[in-house]
Amino acid sequence: MTDHALYPTDKPSPKIAIIGGGLTGLLTATLLERASNHTPMPFDNPQITIFEKSRSVGRLATRYRSDSETGKNWQWSFGAQFFTAKTGSFQQFIAPWLQTGLLQPWCANVIELTPANESIRAPDTQAPDIQNKEQWDTVHARYISTPKMTSWGRELATALKHTTIAFKTRVAPLDQYTQHQDTLHSDSQKTELFDEAGTSLGWFDWVICTAPNGQAVELMADSGFSEQNKIVQPQMQACYTLMLGWDKSQPLPETFNHQAIPQWDVAYVDSAIIDRIFIEHQKPAHDDLLPSVTIHARNNWSQAHVDDDMEAVKEQLLQAAKQSLNWDEDSAPSQTDCHRWRYAATIVNKDTEELGILVDETKQWVVSGDWCGQGNIESCYQMAQQTIEAIWKTE
Repeated sequence: MTDHALYPTDKPSPKIAIIGGGLTGLLTATLLERASNHTPMPFDNPQITIFEKSRSVGRLATRYRSDSETGKNWQWSFGAQFFTAKTGSFQQFIAPWLQTGLLQPWCANVIELTPANESIRAPDTQAPDIQNKEQWDTVHARYISTPKMTSWGRELATALKHTTIAFKTRVAPLDQYTQHQDTLHSDSQKTELFDEAGTSLGWFDWVICTAPNGQAVELMADSGFSEQNKIVQPQMQACYTLMLGWDKSQPLPETFNHQAIPQWDVAYVDSAIIDRIFIEHQKPAHDDLLPSVTIHARNNWSQAHVDDDMEAVKEQLLQAAKQSLNWDEDSAPSQTDCHRWRYAATIVNKDTEELGILVDETKQWVVSGDWCGQGNIESCYQMAQQTIEAIWKTE
């Protein structure tokens, strides 16, 4: 007998739509399923549908290429490189995957790197200036998903038992939705969703939008959503990601072989363009990778160039990377790629309280996402928790 059996209810299982199959959407579905099974929720297992416009879930993006000669891969985590777990509830939530090894702490050696052309210490040399910064440890751990950053999101999706995921389905803006009072339950609101072609996606008791706030603004425009003006309050910035790879037989750039410091994994870069450099093949459970490096551009630089030609941006990033890593003709990367994230980082003002999820109790709509918190992966979990509490309260 479940705990729920002690709290009988005649309410039918609600139908819940989640727009977006990123981590916020997956964690919301996960916590909804768990809540209905293990706490006195006012209904049985909800019928959940996640509508995801792409072909995959999770948003912890990974890109890879295979080398035809060695059969090995280059691999880049071109979205979030890692995440932290600062609250007890999130630490408890991720514990099962730490036990299986799917999630692992990353105890990286971190340096500060100043490219040669910007170095005050050594302005007349071509080598960048490198200084030790810190060693990440398990006490204040940074976690990664293995063997890929996408692995955890896919595991979360696979574990869902009462959730359907509709891939390659783009939900139309809510001003095209029609809402009506359910004739069987006069206190219940229903919302019909449509895709962009005008095809009905069904009627739902609750609609939860987990898209980035720029997309959420478009989805909720002219919908009558009571919290519409708050969606634009958090400011988001773009990020360009540069992905580099080297052949197995190639020499690596001199910066990787710096003799003055131990082997490094992460570099904080003192540059107008580049923010951080991550060495992928030195991460836990990444030993089989060919040399792979992911570089994140600065958010303010990325935002200033967000609509520029992608090839022009890539060339600027490559030039900045060359100055930071100090490669020559022999040690130049054989693999290069670039990706643009339009909504990558939430500008967090320490003097302003977190927005939190936005709820229209009358329509039974929720707008959620990491941008409602600190803009990180733990915020995805926290916003999912808030969503379950809001639905529980209303039901």
